[in-house]
Amino acid sequence: MTRRREHDRMQLIIEALGKPQGDLAVRDLIAAFGTAPAETAAYRIGEPVVLSQHLRFGSGGEIVLHDDVVIAVVLHLTPTSFAPRGLDVAEWIPGIGNSATFADFRASFDVPWRFAEGDRYFVLEAAYLRPEFVKYGGRRAGDLQRVAFSVDDPKDTCRPAHDGCPVCRELIARAEDGLFDLDGTIHRLVHGLEAGVLTSKDGPVPLADLRPLHASALLERVESQVTCTACGRVACLTLYRDSSPTFSHHPLDAALRRPHEAVPPVERWGDAARIAAAREAMRYVDHEPGSWFLVEQHGDLYLDSRYTISSMLDDSCLIRLDDAERRQYREAGRDTLTELARRIDRSGPHREESPFHLRNLRRYPDDGRDYSTELRAAIADHTWLARQKQAAAQRARTASAAEG
Repeated sequence: MTRRREHDRMQLIIEALGKPQGDLAVRDLIAAFGTAPAETAAYRIGEPVVLSQHLRFGSGGEIVLHDDVVIAVVLHLTPTSFAPRGLDVAEWIPGIGNSATFADFRASFDVPWRFAEGDRYFVLEAAYLRPEFVKYGGRRAGDLQRVAFSVDDPKDTCRPAHDGCPVCRELIARAEDGLFDLDGTIHRLVHGLEAGVLTSKDGPVPLADLRPLHASALLERVESQVTCTACGRVACLTLYRDSSPTFSHHPLDAALRRPHEAVPPVERWGDAARIAAAREAMRYVDHEPGSWFLVEQHGDLYLDSRYTISSMLDDSCLIRLDDAERRQYREAGRDTLTELARRIDRSGPHREESPFHLRNLRRYPDDGRDYSTELRAAIADHTWLARQKQAAAQRARTASAAEG
């Protein structure tokens, strides 16, 4: 390899991204890191399977390949199991030292920056650069731990270090021939939820409903999402009407952006027990867009009201209407709920002095109930019906126009 000067090394990293391991640019990068990896790790992730390989060098460099293509390069500045000292980042990134702050990166890279998973990263011409700090958001010198270069936008992809998450590695079940075992995988996910190593508050379809919804063929795709408490990634198990299942990992924001169809009423796909359970559940009553939802269960009325914490943050407060509030609603109608929502907002229910603080069932649930999940299910049923009515109305307008 022709020896490169230090200020050319960052370009060497960028040239290796997206290339197969045998490419000359990758071989040059391997030589610059020290020729032979001090440690190599390999993981099979997702379905369809992706082979993840991590080539880790004693110098502190790490090359991450997915299916033999370089997707990321990580510069470790602090000691690791494979690099006792870490590397000197100044030899790889012009103008950046091991004590650099985020402000130093901004001064060196006059390019746009964005947020991803609590970190800020830079959009270079042919790569993404993410400095990772131990704390304080990169405001203090000495907190820089590593710098990662990646092919894909960090907002849409998981950190390379999470490929080897010990919890996530055990989620997929496979038959003896290596084929994906759907029932076994669902069983492992359920077990993970019961053990507390997974949570399921962010998913569109509960795991228990995944199979029956898929069997109904009412939807093109049905997806359940569970979040790993160890690495924070969201695992998405997706069943399709006309193709094989997939299993993939995503950052939380990316998982929330994944498309999914509204779930039809349970009467169209559930068995008798599931239908009976749904009848016992919360049901949608009314709502004011952007302000509140009203739901009912066993004669009780619940108001879920949005409130503002700051110019950048808001939240929801769920209360059970008391006798006086119920009476006002019956006598004066929905305007009383809008006024009640305004009072909740003005009181700041996240503060203890608010009269609604202890009434907030999201924060202080009765008997350990998960009110957020119950409410989300009630609203999802309403949303599906509303979309069906809109679609029917549109079909009627189209037919009328055609006849005219």
